Amino acid sequence: MSAISEEGARPKVSRPLYTPDQRARRDTSRWTLVQGILAPVQFAVFLISLVLVIRYLLTGLGYDAAALSIVIKTGFLLLIMVTGAIWEKVVFGQYLFAESFFWEDVFSFAVIALHLAYLYALLTASLGPESLMWLALAAYAAYVINAGQFLLKLRRARLDVGGLA
Repeated sequence: MSAISEEGARPKVSRPLYTPDQRARRDTSRWTLVQGILAPVQFAVFLISLVLVIRYLLTGLGYDAAALSIVIKTGFLLLIMVTGAIWEKVVFGQYLFAESFFWEDVFSFAVIALHLAYLYALLTASLGPESLMWLALAAYAAYVINAGQFLLKLRRARLDVGGLA
């Protein structure tokens, strides 16, 4: 095998996140607005819940509030996933795993699995209160990574428009 010299290497050209038709569908879809509203609301719910979970772990106080906040956060997560799948169908023609958001969707399922594991453990009492809170923190760590993935895609979409990508 021979290595390609720097002179013979082609510059990497990245494919835009959206085709012109997909961008037009994205910009005119009401689901884009729904996602734009739900994402920061879910993040606010996450922050409140995170504080309640950490408070419980540090002080032993407020278990019911922390547990309820995790259930509410999970509800928002499921809502944004369902509406996001509808958004992907409108923009890309398929409900999930469109090429442009494939890895974000894959990781979203890991986030959902952790949140649902929390709900299962809560409902079946298969974990104690402290273990439940640690499971919630694991779910929240995965959520932060996933949110970061989507923020990077949002940035990339903006750069694509400016011709900077």
